[in-house]
Amino acid sequence: MSAIALYARPSAQFDQRVAHAAALLQSAAAAHGTAIVQATSLGAEDMVLTDLVARLQLPVALATLDTGKLHAQTLALIPRIEARYGLRVERHAPVAEQVLHFVREHGEEPMRRSIELRKACCDLRKMQPLARMLATRSAWVTGLRREQSTQRGAVTFSELGENGKTKLNPLADWSWADVWHYIATRDVPHNELHDQFFPSIGCTPCTRAIAVGEDFRAGRWWWESDAAKECGLHVAKINEESAA
Repeated sequence: MSAIALYARPSAQFDQRVAHAAALLQSAAAAHGTAIVQATSLGAEDMVLTDLVARLQLPVALATLDTGKLHAQTLALIPRIEARYGLRVERHAPVAEQVLHFVREHGEEPMRRSIELRKACCDLRKMQPLARMLATRSAWVTGLRREQSTQRGAVTFSELGENGKTKLNPLADWSWADVWHYIATRDVPHNELHDQFFPSIGCTPCTRAIAVGEDFRAGRWWWESDAAKECGLHVAKINEESAA
């Protein structure tokens, strides 16, 4: 069964949520001009945001973190996006020499040996490229939703990060069903892995399909405890708010 057939069911607030997300993007684009970027994971939520940016003709750049460990199905979305929307997708990768050094020292897939090594890999392949992506930007757009996990339950629509960048989460209040209803009704391209029961998609060694009844993010770093399932891109601010 396709993800659209399985999940696409609009909530009663769907139209209002679309309108609010669009208004937030328009306001942010007006405030930040060309210094705003959508950091896309190429997952379902981010495809919704890319579609909104294109429909609204906003000057929001589009960029992804090419970790060197992404699924072929994920990478295949990049040329589809560029052909469909006429938008260039920036690819921010880790420094090749640093990756070679890390692999020589720890092996190709050290993430299962300890949380520390997994986080070191995430830092090298995600956090450092993200910093370079944001270096010349004052704001970034993400597909974070409160429903995704307990750790993300406090996600706000807009927040100021420790790095001084404004972080916008236009889909914060959307349901998973809303996301897929939008994709279905706007014919938005999506990652084929979603049709294979991958609701949350990251790097190849750190992502698997989930079974019926499993948590949304159960397929991410499944050998770790539930409390550890963040790579660092979004966890700091969320943890601060949760502790407040």
